[in-house]
Amino acid sequence: MRIAMIIQKENPETEVALFFMAETVECAIHNQTTLSGYLNIEIMMKSVIKKVADVKACGTCMDARGFKDIKLMDGVERSNMKELTDLTLAADKVISF
Repeated sequence: MRIAMIIQKENPETEVALFFMAETVECAIHNQTTLSGYLNIEIMMKSVIKKVADVKACGTCMDARGFKDIKLMDGVERSNMKELTDLTLAADKVISF
């Protein structure tokens, strides 16, 4: 998330797309509770979403973790491997964690 924020800040003309898979789909859940002393992922996500064209979460990964009917943050779409493939092929660079 921090890399996306820095890219947007230092290179505002650069398009950034985020695709959450596996456990990272939890980052896209709306209205999270953050423990004292920890970073609030939802606040960071909202900052990135304001400037990002595509933010998606793997639907299969969500279902596997019991998040089938969980509300995602505004600006995050439930997605699939076809859309990840399209984003990857359209990208000049891909960073994966």
